[in-house]
Amino acid sequence: MSPNSRLSVCDGASIPVIGFGTWPLKDEECARAVAAALACGYRHIDTAEMYANEEAVGQGLRASGVPRDEVWITTKVWWENISDGALQRSAEASLKRLGVDQVDLLLIHWPNKQVPLAESIRALNDAKKRGFARHIGVSNFPSRMLEEALALSEAPLIANQCEYHPYLDQSKVRAVCERNNMAFVSYCPLGRGSVGGVLEDPVVREIANRLGRTPAQVVLRWHLQQPNVIPVPKSGNPKRIAENFDVFGFSLNDEDMAHLSSLARPDGRVVNLAFAPEWD
Repeated sequence: MSPNSRLSVCDGASIPVIGFGTWPLKDEECARAVAAALACGYRHIDTAEMYANEEAVGQGLRASGVPRDEVWITTKVWWENISDGALQRSAEASLKRLGVDQVDLLLIHWPNKQVPLAESIRALNDAKKRGFARHIGVSNFPSRMLEEALALSEAPLIANQCEYHPYLDQSKVRAVCERNNMAFVSYCPLGRGSVGGVLEDPVVREIANRLGRTPAQVVLRWHLQQPNVIPVPKSGNPKRIAENFDVFGFSLNDEDMAHLSSLARPDGRVVNLAFAPEWD
């Protein structure tokens, strides 16, 4: 695996294996961070309508000088806007804010219990037909809902973006992604950043010290060595942005991988909003 590696999934999609997350970066800080990420080699940028930073992401892309066709851009439609008509309008507005003709991947950010899944998936497909996105997918879909969405969708769903890190077991939904040749995109790939989080865990620290790597590099490498998993770490710090991309010159052994995976715990989830679906 190299810094230029891509994951080939369904619908002919080829996705850079590590992305740059932009939540909750805003304005000039966001634009500078995106340009810095692209300068050090990232070619996958993740944003969303709800982040209120799509304009800044577009500014960072243009400032970087990297050609548009070399950068994978993902954006997401907020859960309140996934009904038929609203979703398409949201997608079109995202393109205008980003300053692009099309995104590479358009996701339903969260399911909405008030909108039938068939309706939102139909609207998502229509957005693709209109040329707003090359590919489509979902986010925060547990395994049973993901299987239902796959059955409803006319076009392949190429990704499910969900929280994932060593403290959170996502084996059930990852299995659905693998069976359907979908990408499993990890947000919050480093877990909670505060004291007591994944990066402070003694197991992570021991591996990092032994390998001469940062704890974040170890956890990101753990993601990359799992089938179909693409982490999207976020930082506004240029040094950390570069460090988080410098994860291709080493590997974890089977024992390290097993130890990190064994850290999963029932209270490991960081993001659990009031409107969230019933998790696996």
